[in-house]
Parts: sequence; structure tokens; C-alpha cells
Amino acid sequence: MEPLNVIYWIRLGLGAFTGVLCVLLGVNNIFSGIMLSLAVYVISDRILRQIFIAKVSKPSEITKTGLSIYVTAWIFFWILLYTLLINV
Repeated sequence: MEPLNVIYWIRLGLGAFTGVLCVLLGVNNIFSGIMLSLAVYVISDRILRQIFIAKVSKPSEITKTGLSIYVTAWIFFWILLYTLLINV
């Protein structure tokens, strides 16, 4: 599998993880959620950069790859799980 495809799928999983983490930590404020999500993204970007830097042609592709799916998964899982917990 291509390195950028691997990064894409890792970002999808991390977005879902961050959404779940927001619910588990009781984050119900958008600003706190954004800060948590940004922190997870920056930390994961540094780790992925160390792992994949030699395997891609442009290092900037590592940061850009999967950004939109990360944000989408984070918001989707956060809203979905938060809504389910409110209705229980």
C-alpha cells in the first residue's frame, strides 16, 4: 500500500478516536473540542512525519494527506456519540 494511503487511513482512525475521546472526556464546548482535536492532529503529524518522511516525495504531503477526513470523522463521531448519550 502506498505511504500516503496508509496515512489517509490512519487519519480516519485518529479522527474517530478523537471524536470518541471528546465524548469520554465530557467535552461539550466547541472550542475545547477544537483544541483537543488540534492537539491530537499535531502530535500524530509529528509521529507520522518521523515514520514516513523517507517514503514520500514531498514532506508537506504528510501534513495535508487526510486532513479533511480527520476533521470529518472527528465531527461525525463526536456529534453521533454525544447525541446517543443525551438520548439514553
